[in-house]
Amino acid sequence: MTKLELIQGILDQAKAEDIVVLDVHNLTTIADTMVVASGTSTRHVSSIARKLDDEMRAHGYRPQGVEGAETGEWVLVDLGDVIVHVMHPKTRAFYALEKLWSEEFARTDQGQREALVRS
Repeated sequence: MTKLELIQGILDQAKAEDIVVLDVHNLTTIADTMVVASGTSTRHVSSIARKLDDEMRAHGYRPQGVEGAETGEWVLVDLGDVIVHVMHPKTRAFYALEKLWSEEFARTDQGQREALVRS
Protein backbone atom coordinates (compact mmCIF):
# COMPACT_ATOMS: atom_id res chain seq x y z
CA MET A 1 0.00 0.00 0.00
CA THR A 2 1.38 3.40 -0.96
CA LYS A 3 1.46 6.39 1.38
CA LEU A 4 -1.30 8.05 -0.64
CA GLU A 5 -3.51 4.96 -0.49
CA LEU A 6 -2.95 4.79 3.27
CA ILE A 7 -3.92 8.45 3.66
CA GLN A 8 -7.06 8.00 1.56
CA GLY A 9 -8.04 4.92 3.58
CA ILE A 10 -7.61 6.73 6.89
CA LEU A 11 -9.64 9.70 5.67
CA ASP A 12 -12.35 7.36 4.45
CA GLN A 13 -12.43 5.50 7.81
CA ALA A 14 -12.73 8.84 9.61
CA LYS A 15 -15.78 9.65 7.45
CA ALA A 16 -14.09 12.56 5.65
CA GLU A 17 -16.18 13.87 2.77
CA ASP A 18 -15.34 15.00 -0.76
CA ILE A 19 -11.78 13.65 -0.77
CA VAL A 20 -9.86 15.11 -3.71
CA VAL A 21 -6.29 14.22 -4.69
CA LEU A 22 -4.32 16.87 -6.57
CA ASP A 23 -1.06 16.17 -8.41
CA VAL A 24 0.94 19.36 -7.81
CA HIS A 25 4.46 18.20 -8.61
CA ASN A 26 4.55 20.44 -11.71
CA LEU A 27 3.28 23.46 -9.76
CA THR A 28 5.43 23.56 -6.62
CA THR A 29 8.48 22.09 -4.95
CA ILE A 30 6.86 21.84 -1.50
CA ALA A 31 4.98 18.61 -2.26
CA ASP A 32 4.10 16.20 -5.04
CA THR A 33 0.50 15.65 -3.95
CA MET A 34 -2.14 17.58 -2.05
CA VAL A 35 -5.22 15.94 -0.60
CA VAL A 36 -8.24 18.06 0.27
CA ALA A 37 -11.08 16.65 2.38
CA SER A 38 -13.98 18.02 4.40
CA GLY A 39 -15.46 17.29 7.80
CA THR A 40 -19.05 18.01 8.77
CA SER A 41 -18.15 20.31 11.69
CA THR A 42 -15.10 21.89 13.31
CA ARG A 43 -15.00 19.01 15.79
CA HIS A 44 -15.14 16.48 12.95
CA VAL A 45 -12.37 18.30 11.05
CA SER A 46 -10.10 18.19 14.12
CA SER A 47 -10.99 14.54 14.74
CA ILE A 48 -10.15 13.55 11.15
CA ALA A 49 -6.78 15.31 11.34
CA ARG A 50 -5.97 13.75 14.73
CA LYS A 51 -6.82 10.28 13.41
CA LEU A 52 -4.68 10.87 10.33
CA ASP A 53 -1.75 12.02 12.48
CA ASP A 54 -2.08 9.05 14.86
CA GLU A 55 -2.51 6.42 12.14
CA MET A 56 0.32 7.72 9.98
CA ARG A 57 2.65 7.63 13.00
CA ALA A 58 1.51 4.06 13.71
CA HIS A 59 2.53 3.15 10.15
CA GLY A 60 5.96 4.76 10.53
CA TYR A 61 5.26 8.13 8.90
CA ARG A 62 6.04 11.10 11.11
CA PRO A 63 4.16 14.26 10.04
CA GLN A 64 6.47 17.25 9.68
CA GLY A 65 3.75 19.47 11.08
CA VAL A 66 0.08 19.75 11.96
CA GLU A 67 -1.44 23.24 11.92
CA GLY A 68 -4.94 24.49 12.77
CA ALA A 69 -6.19 21.58 14.88
CA GLU A 70 -7.19 23.89 17.72
CA THR A 71 -9.82 25.74 15.64
CA GLY A 72 -10.98 22.95 13.34
CA GLU A 73 -11.78 25.26 10.43
CA TRP A 74 -8.76 24.14 8.40
CA VAL A 75 -6.17 21.62 9.54
CA LEU A 76 -3.04 21.08 7.49
CA VAL A 77 -1.11 17.83 7.97
CA ASP A 78 2.32 17.98 6.31
CA LEU A 79 3.51 14.50 5.41
CA GLY A 80 6.45 15.63 3.29
CA ASP A 81 5.64 14.79 -0.30
CA VAL A 82 1.91 14.74 0.53
CA ILE A 83 0.14 17.66 2.20
CA VAL A 84 -3.36 17.01 3.53
CA HIS A 85 -5.88 19.80 4.04
CA VAL A 86 -8.91 18.87 6.16
CA MET A 87 -11.42 21.70 6.01
CA HIS A 88 -14.84 22.78 7.19
CA PRO A 89 -17.07 22.95 4.07
CA LYS A 90 -17.55 26.75 4.29
CA THR A 91 -13.81 27.31 4.63
CA ARG A 92 -13.14 24.93 1.75
CA ALA A 93 -15.62 26.73 -0.48
CA PHE A 94 -14.10 30.12 0.38
CA TYR A 95 -10.47 29.17 -0.34
CA ALA A 96 -11.19 26.84 -3.30
CA LEU A 97 -7.86 25.01 -3.07
CA GLU A 98 -8.83 22.59 -5.82
CA LYS A 99 -9.05 25.51 -8.23
CA LEU A 100 -5.97 27.26 -6.88
CA TRP A 101 -3.78 24.16 -7.23
CA SER A 102 -5.15 22.88 -10.52
CA GLU A 103 -2.82 22.85 -13.51
CA GLU A 104 -5.52 24.46 -15.64
CA PHE A 105 -5.72 27.42 -13.26
CA ALA A 106 -1.93 27.63 -13.15
CA ARG A 107 -1.75 27.84 -16.96
CA THR A 108 -4.49 30.47 -17.31
CA ASP A 109 -3.05 32.52 -14.45
CA GLN A 110 0.58 32.33 -15.64
CA GLY A 111 0.43 35.65 -17.50
CA GLN A 112 -1.00 37.49 -14.50
CA ARG A 113 1.71 36.07 -12.19
CA GLU A 114 4.45 37.02 -14.67
CA ALA A 115 3.04 40.56 -14.91
CA LEU A 116 3.11 40.88 -11.11
CA VAL A 117 6.72 39.71 -10.99
CA ARG A 118 7.74 42.26 -13.62
CA SER A 119 6.04 45.17 -11.84
